[in-house]
Amino acid sequence: MMFNRPRPLDANSRVWRLDEAQPETAADGPLVLLRSVIALGFRHKVSLVACTLAGLVLAGLYAHSLPPTFTSTATLLLEPRQSAASGQEFSVQQGFDLNRADSELQTIRSERLLSSVFDSLGLKDSAELGANQPGLIERVLSNARFFVASSPVGTSKGSREPTSEDPNFVTDADRAAFLNFAKRLNARRVGQSFVIEVDYSSSDPTLPARVANAVVSGYMFQAIAFKEQMARAGTEALQGRLDSLSGQMEAARIAMHEGSLPSIPTPDADARVIGAALPPLGPSAPRKTLITALGGVLGLLGGFGLVAVRMALDRRVRDARDLSRDSGIACLGSIPVAPDGNGIPWNVGSRHLDFVSAIHDLRTSIEIACTSLRNDSSIAIAVVSWSPGAGVTTVCSSLAQLISRSGRYVTLFQNPTGSALPIKEEAYASSSASLADAAFAGLPLENIAFQQVDGVAVLPIHSRDTNANLFTDFRNPRVQRVLEATRLKGDVILDLPPLQGSTDAMALSAYADAVIVVAQAGETTIEEVVEAVQLLRRAGANVVGTVLNKVRR
Repeated sequence: MMFNRPRPLDANSRVWRLDEAQPETAADGPLVLLRSVIALGFRHKVSLVACTLAGLVLAGLYAHSLPPTFTSTATLLLEPRQSAASGQEFSVQQGFDLNRADSELQTIRSERLLSSVFDSLGLKDSAELGANQPGLIERVLSNARFFVASSPVGTSKGSREPTSEDPNFVTDADRAAFLNFAKRLNARRVGQSFVIEVDYSSSDPTLPARVANAVVSGYMFQAIAFKEQMARAGTEALQGRLDSLSGQMEAARIAMHEGSLPSIPTPDADARVIGAALPPLGPSAPRKTLITALGGVLGLLGGFGLVAVRMALDRRVRDARDLSRDSGIACLGSIPVAPDGNGIPWNVGSRHLDFVSAIHDLRTSIEIACTSLRNDSSIAIAVVSWSPGAGVTTVCSSLAQLISRSGRYVTLFQNPTGSALPIKEEAYASSSASLADAAFAGLPLENIAFQQVDGVAVLPIHSRDTNANLFTDFRNPRVQRVLEATRLKGDVILDLPPLQGSTDAMALSAYADAVIVVAQAGETTIEEVVEAVQLLRRAGANVVGTVLNKVRR
């Protein structure tokens, strides 16, 4: 008899081992990752949507808190130099290559030209160009550097204390304003051409066009001034030529101070303005829509990161597929929360339909797992969990009711702490009110008082007498004889107590043909399921699968 030497069943057993590893199908490459990400997104859609909305809101608030920035661009075309000679209006044009164009670009960026524009427009008192206050990160880094420099550990022989004469610690408001001005101005070549674009950005919508035009005029002023000096130094210079250069210089100087372009042609400037800077119609920065969209993307990615971290740290079981994959044993069913504690009603309505369907699928899975044994005789099924509250009693009582209403006799050995199919108080008046009492007294099956509850023969496992529970050995042959006798009458379901608080479940599980481990969705961890399976198998139990109970749908 199998009850005399309980052990794990061999591979050639008549019972189909659902816990054996099945060969995995070939991976589909990136499609597997894509499907996993999509499934993860649907499963945690609430968290991802919340993180995305948070990112959008924060990015939108940040974008609208930034001051608007206006940008204007002036376009300048560099032309070959032309020099005047006596008796001729113009001489042969000199060469002008790309290297010379780069040199002229550096001239526009030079501090001499920019400082002239800066002074001529009177920008040193501009509020937006003043010395910026250090931000939060800068203040933290500054305090950290000061702490390290002042601590004994951070002080070395080469260190020196800052003094008022140290130029690094002297605040120069004018210099800071000019540096901020230079950062806002940009001069660049358009590709490999002789066209140079000069743009300036400011929070004042009228200032960018003035600065860009002033820079162009300042460059032209310098070029004409250089030619005027060369003409004065030449022995062949004519007064008309000097007057022409002086007029162009004055026009360029006035334009630079006014932030505009020269009012007269300046052919001696070696450049021609092909696009004047105009006041912008709208701000060029910040790009609020782009910042908000980027915030939403970062929020979504952050949501996936939080989900991944939570999944890595939170090992609680929430899905039947994850339970089967992580535990290495088949999950036989996913049962929703029971509508009430009365099990399966006779007239199943829409309120109980999902629950009853899940119990029906569980019974079918058990029948498939034990199909060979069903042809020979009845079967004994044990259901157990790691900790209390997993709903083992509800699953066992509902399964017993479903088997009973299919026309088979079923005996339920129930854990008295459960709520389903409650035992009446008068039933405990008998000396054989529980399996522990009957085994302790050595009573035959006909002398054991089973209570009939909704067509199911019910007998508690433990006694109301604490001493009987302590003295009863559930590995005793008396317990085995009681279970064998009930198997001759029909199917047996063992509602075992939790493994966490008692070893009686391990002792009784060895008498069952199939043992099922119940995990509570959102509460039981995968480590608890794995440990429960290992303990049961070491005790000789045939664990055929798991069940995920109390699933929220």
